Amino acid sequence: MTDLGELNRSTPPGAADPVKALLHRHRDLCEQAVDPLEIAAGLEAHGITDRTAARFRHRDVFSLAEELYARVPRDDAPPRPAPATTGPGPRAGWTVLTLLPGALCVATVIALRLTHGQTRLYAAAAGILAVTLALRAALRRGPLSARSDIPPRSAAASWTCWLLGYALLGDGLLGTAVTGGPDGLPDGTAEGDWPLTVAPVVALALSCAPAAWTAHLFAARVRRRLASSRGLEDFSASVRPALIGVFALFLGAVAVLLTVTSELLDEPLALPPTLALGGLLFLARLLTVHGFTHAPRVILTVTATAQATALATLFAARLPGCDALATPLQTLTEAWNPTALPTLTCGAAALILLIHASRKLPRASAHISPEQPR
Repeated sequence: MTDLGELNRSTPPGAADPVKALLHRHRDLCEQAVDPLEIAAGLEAHGITDRTAARFRHRDVFSLAEELYARVPRDDAPPRPAPATTGPGPRAGWTVLTLLPGALCVATVIALRLTHGQTRLYAAAAGILAVTLALRAALRRGPLSARSDIPPRSAAASWTCWLLGYALLGDGLLGTAVTGGPDGLPDGTAEGDWPLTVAPVVALALSCAPAAWTAHLFAARVRRRLASSRGLEDFSASVRPALIGVFALFLGAVAVLLTVTSELLDEPLALPPTLALGGLLFLARLLTVHGFTHAPRVILTVTATAQATALATLFAARLPGCDALATPLQTLTEAWNPTALPTLTCGAAALILLIHASRKLPRASAHISPEQPR
């Protein structure tokens, strides 16, 4: 709205050509845009709506953008090359990269089942390193890659590692801590004093491929809708069902993968906490891909902190006079089971991000190319 106020003050009353003043203020945007859609998205990012477009004698922002695009001379401007991600080669490349984390995670689990003692420790360390590097590569290319103007390092990565680590070790630790344990460190098995829950982590690693595919499907659907829309409200209304659809599609893929991995690994089916964590990580990445990093970082931080604090209170209750600290978590665990904590924390966080995404992602400015100003 600040941009609109400055424009109104700089435009003389009764000006014969109000669009010319708008073109002057947004000349860089109009000159760099590859089509009118990018101008429309840029205008929306500056607070110009369909209602505002009526002041410039246009029915909507898209019509206004078409006039701005037509007014900018482009005879001497070289055409911008098409995005490389549309070709079959790059698509095959990111498909392979998104399959790699799941494949390496499966290989790590097999290695842990076939080794013992110190060799198992080496296999676990090598497997964790390999899966981490593969996941990092998968997030740098294709539909899961962030915008180029986002710093490559973020605190969100650390909290994501914590949440995945809790999915692997947290339930076992919580279950034994309620009964007075654990008496030792995890030994890499589900039968030890500190049992591991491997199936959810394997399923989430395998779900990297469905996440990339659904993110690509969402981006393609939104781009087509952006090209055919004739108003920002019409466009926004069409994006929300697409967002819900791909989110449900991803959760369905996670449910299938978890069912299969739990059966093969002979582990209980921990469906609610895995779906909650998978949904949280998917929405956080989808928002990051489209340039919205603050909310995912905050939500991931709060979620991981809540889980860590809950575990800390359970052990702090063992100090003299602090028994009451363990009452909330013990009550929750006895009423349900140890999976209640990650289900509630990740589920609430995923719901908040879903509401946030339904407000942010329907904006046209969220779908312009990284080279264009927001």
